[in-house]
Amino acid sequence: MVEPQTLTERKAVGKQARIRAKRSQQKEIGNTARDPVDLLRANSAGRVESLVPLRYGRMAVSPFTFFRGSAILQAHDLAWTVDSGIVFPICGDAHLMNFGGFATPERQLVFDLNDFDEAATGPWEWDVKRLVASLAIAGQHAGASKATIGDFISTAVHEYAERMREYSTFSALEMWHEILTFERVRDSSLTDEGRKLVDKTIAKAETRTHGSVLEKMAVQRDGTWTIQDAPPALFHPAGPTSLLGPASNWSDTKAWRGKLAKAFEAYTETLSADQRTLLQQYRLHDIAFKVVGVGSVGTFCLAMLFIDGHGKPLFLQVKEARSSVIADYYPAKGEDHQGKRVVIGQRLLQGASDAFLGWTSGPAGRNFYFRQLRDMKVSAEVERMSNALLQGYSRICGWAMARAHAKASGRAVEISAYLGRGGSFAEAMNKYALAYADQNEADYTTFMRACRSGKLEARSDEDMAADFRI
Repeated sequence: MVEPQTLTERKAVGKQARIRAKRSQQKEIGNTARDPVDLLRANSAGRVESLVPLRYGRMAVSPFTFFRGSAILQAHDLAWTVDSGIVFPICGDAHLMNFGGFATPERQLVFDLNDFDEAATGPWEWDVKRLVASLAIAGQHAGASKATIGDFISTAVHEYAERMREYSTFSALEMWHEILTFERVRDSSLTDEGRKLVDKTIAKAETRTHGSVLEKMAVQRDGTWTIQDAPPALFHPAGPTSLLGPASNWSDTKAWRGKLAKAFEAYTETLSADQRTLLQQYRLHDIAFKVVGVGSVGTFCLAMLFIDGHGKPLFLQVKEARSSVIADYYPAKGEDHQGKRVVIGQRLLQGASDAFLGWTSGPAGRNFYFRQLRDMKVSAEVERMSNALLQGYSRICGWAMARAHAKASGRAVEISAYLGRGGSFAEAMNKYALAYADQNEADYTTFMRACRSGKLEARSDEDMAADFRI
């Protein structure tokens, strides 16, 4: 067993990393001499073919939605940049919309990273760069000036550095139990507008429960609840509104239910004994295919509806886990099972995770992970935020990312020593984010040109829903 280093030795490691990657070098955006259309096509391979146009349709809405769905492009570009050499499981897709609120098993509402499909071992800077680039792109979309966008970025990076410096003084156990509750977020808000938004979000979260969504998503007939089809977002795999196609092997309802039963049993083995006991109190009523997000469109995702003896619901989401784009461009020893990779990354990075989080293998060699579909989950409406609110949100995201990185890595001392007071790194991130926002705009233009020419097919949710109207 390797003897742990002293704090002095660990600080020296962080400062030594400045030689490997000068903080000023972090402004470089990497190798952008690639065709974004080719990379997106490669990233769409293996998805449900009929849903790929919907993926592109959602990405086509704006440069910001395009950025959300094109994590593969930034990962490709970052692979050609310097990094500090301090690596550990990172989120991999830490843009603004992948932060949000959810309930802990103890029913506390917390703010944290909430998407880990791309979680993998990589440089911590890649998460920061994903965040600051999304700030610049969202700021441009909102019509903010370059100076204002610079304030957003500086705020996020300085908060990250200051919190990392604070966490460098925490014991291992103190860091493991650190969570960012909405009460702490409200108490730290610098404006009345920010505090009102937090209160409004808390109230909204309290309405987003399994019970509140039951009658919106399902209908009861003869004592059994059935999820209502709402294509293209929600449909039964073997039903008349299915978008999976005849070659998907989902046409035999009994067959795929049988395969899923085996997968579900394997999933329960990844839970603790008490959670398995809890699940035994529920009976499965229905399963439907659910189309989620922007970047995940076309991957296999199911919604499972369970009801307990009191008639109360539990919705579980079964989501396909594909290879991480981070692992594609930053090869490192990792988990072979992609569902397990997502779950381990989430448990490491979050302050508190979903009690039903687990993984399994499914038909056709696909890997999946489970989580609750709705459990007081809320996300920010970034597009509607004023500049003051967006700056406050930037700060909270910087705080949440620092907490996640400090916990997952146990290397807050090294990262803090590398950052110093944060000024040099913040300046580099400002330059990086603005330059990458320009690159994203150029990629979006190329993408839209491909959509208009027919090289890529893009269809909106409304377009696809119209196919099922009489």
